[in-house]
Amino acid sequence: MALELKNVVKRVGAETHIYETSLTLAEKGFNILLGTTLSGKTTLMQLMAGLERPTSGEVWFAGQNVTGTAVQKRNVSMVYQQFINYPNMTVFENIASPLRVARMSESDIKARVTKVAEILRLAPMLERRPGQLSGGQQQRTALARALVKDADLVLLDEPLANLDYKLREELRDELPKLFADRDCTVVYATTEPTEALLLGGHTACLHQGRVTQFGETIDIYRRPADLRSARVFSDPPINSATVKKEKGRFILTDEVSWEAGERYAGLPDGHYTLAVRPHHVTPRQNGERAVPIEGRVLVGELSGSESIIHFEVDEGTWVSLSHGIHPFKVGEVTRLYIEVDHCLYFDQEDRRIA
Repeated sequence: MALELKNVVKRVGAETHIYETSLTLAEKGFNILLGTTLSGKTTLMQLMAGLERPTSGEVWFAGQNVTGTAVQKRNVSMVYQQFINYPNMTVFENIASPLRVARMSESDIKARVTKVAEILRLAPMLERRPGQLSGGQQQRTALARALVKDADLVLLDEPLANLDYKLREELRDELPKLFADRDCTVVYATTEPTEALLLGGHTACLHQGRVTQFGETIDIYRRPADLRSARVFSDPPINSATVKKEKGRFILTDEVSWEAGERYAGLPDGHYTLAVRPHHVTPRQNGERAVPIEGRVLVGELSGSESIIHFEVDEGTWVSLSHGIHPFKVGEVTRLYIEVDHCLYFDQEDRRIA
């Protein structure tokens, strides 16, 4: 059952929250909305669900125009980042509530609730009320209520954001399996590029109310259509700078340049935008095509088994993300290496050069 947005626009007063968007979601696997806070993910989901009506354009689902159809008349489930539960009901009754509305038999209700409660580690808590649960347990209850219902459209708005690390990792692995055999369209909003890659499926990159690119998740990561999509799909932020192509070489600074290689041999000389993700700027030389670059360390961070530094190159700031613990000192000039075979290049209109 495909969901399609046709020339959808959403304005609130003088502000445009969603610019004209046409998008057909994939019927199988996850459809991920990836973007920073306030990029338009939640608004787009509310339009899909029928909680908001577009200023112009149409929403189609399963071949029918549902633009004016109230959410109560659609078979939709939605989970927000901030959990919503019925405080006067037990966990069991919270999860079972959509099944009771559907007038399902008690035996079927019990079987379904028990199954989803086991998956979400809620089985020992079914007789408790939400006020007796931790924040993570309450979020799992809200998620279970959405999963237990055979909805045609399931909308998950950063549903794992408030869970602890271990449970979040487990559910990222489990969620695609839960929907693998279901005949429904699943939309999942996140601010985390890593989460999008782990869930797979298809991704729509959002930037300030615009869908910059939509396609298979891994393809967008490897081949972003433009610089905005590349930036959306990078955390820490992707490094970018102006380079000059001249006589078969890319020139970043007077001291840093490299051969363009066969792939870009036919590219006209001139100025382009270089972009390289932080994990391709490393303290060790990985491969013959790694080019040294020096910069003054501005910030150093250690995160588990990774080292992150922000360093100054000419008048710009770059980021390096590397495995292992590296003793960078703030204020010192350090040498790093750009893995130039992993660089992306964009033209003057910020379109990626193939």
